[in-house]
Amino acid sequence: MANEAYIFDAIRTPRGKGKPGGGLYEVKPIDLVVNLLDAMKERNNLDTDLVEDMILATGEPVNEQGMNIAKTALVYADWSDNTTGAQLHRYCAGALDAVNNAAAKVMAGFEDLVLAGGVESMSRLGIGASGAAVGDPWVAMESYGISQGIGADLIANMDGFSREDCDKYAAMSQNRAAEAVEKGYFSKSIIPVTDMNGVVICDTDELIRPGTTAEKLSKLNPAFQMFADFGHADFLKFKYPEVENIDCVHTPGNSSGVVDGASLVLIGSEEGGKKAGLTPRAKIISCALVGTEPTIMLTGPAPATEKALAKAGLTVDDIDLFELNEAFASVVLRYQKILGIPDEKINVNGGAIAMGHPIGATGGMILGTLIDELERRGLKRGLATLCAGGGIGIATIIEIV
Repeated sequence: MANEAYIFDAIRTPRGKGKPGGGLYEVKPIDLVVNLLDAMKERNNLDTDLVEDMILATGEPVNEQGMNIAKTALVYADWSDNTTGAQLHRYCAGALDAVNNAAAKVMAGFEDLVLAGGVESMSRLGIGASGAAVGDPWVAMESYGISQGIGADLIANMDGFSREDCDKYAAMSQNRAAEAVEKGYFSKSIIPVTDMNGVVICDTDELIRPGTTAEKLSKLNPAFQMFADFGHADFLKFKYPEVENIDCVHTPGNSSGVVDGASLVLIGSEEGGKKAGLTPRAKIISCALVGTEPTIMLTGPAPATEKALAKAGLTVDDIDLFELNEAFASVVLRYQKILGIPDEKINVNGGAIAMGHPIGATGGMILGTLIDELERRGLKRGLATLCAGGGIGIATIIEIV
């Protein structure tokens, strides 16, 4: 019989603006991770000898984030030599995939305590720092590779979501996040980032704009029009001949923000938790990965959710709260439309449109937010899900202990 995989803690850094001058720009990615390793050890009085592995995702595994930053961070943080580490890349799904892999190892009985999460310094490395196979023009042509933003615009066009719909959703995300900060809903899991002298550098998510309205957002220019004009819109007609023209509805205001940050989740078996003196907060019920059509690429969350629900023997109605990474507004709107999920059950404290999307770290962040909110409301089950490049969808169902 398989072990249960429990979540004992889930923490994250604040999200700093992902550009020079942002709150975390001066902080190396490894220090973002070490900041969390120190906090995980201290707040759980954790004997690091008992933690067997750390799986750490990043979207740009190069330079400061390269050559297995996971193991390097553990050594740099003076954790036990017993704790090994691995680096993982699954685009935006990385950190949640790290969690799911850790849970699978625990359930299989291979390990009893594992850390999982991700790190991304978008200000210091930038998007595309590690290059891309699809960056080759012939590869892109043969695989119908386009900009993710155009994929999001294609979703909006095909599913009938207007610019007004997307801006309205984005304003809701911003105002929910602003309220959550004001009421301290994130304070349980955010670990302020400090320098070597213990001085706080950044302690809150920097992109949130209180008082955002759909009317204000409507004044922003489309962000991906240049890609459409450059030929991506024409290229789409080979895959989607029914689409005559692309109406570009996504802007910097209704798309996920570029930020820096890191996340860590501590996962283990019942026996591993008891040995370390830990109290479980939640358990992982099921996980799912799916592949979907890779040109439109962002439609994976709904089938991943359906697969995870089927594996668990549950329905959408059995889930109390959903966290879907807000890569683009149309991604969330499509997910709600397909699965019939009302506004009051999804991203109730805002999401990446308001707070930003640190590619490799986001999955761990939204999972922690989900656990905190389920506990705060006294609810039972939650589901976290993300879309990712290449048509990847991922989902994880948790249950509060």
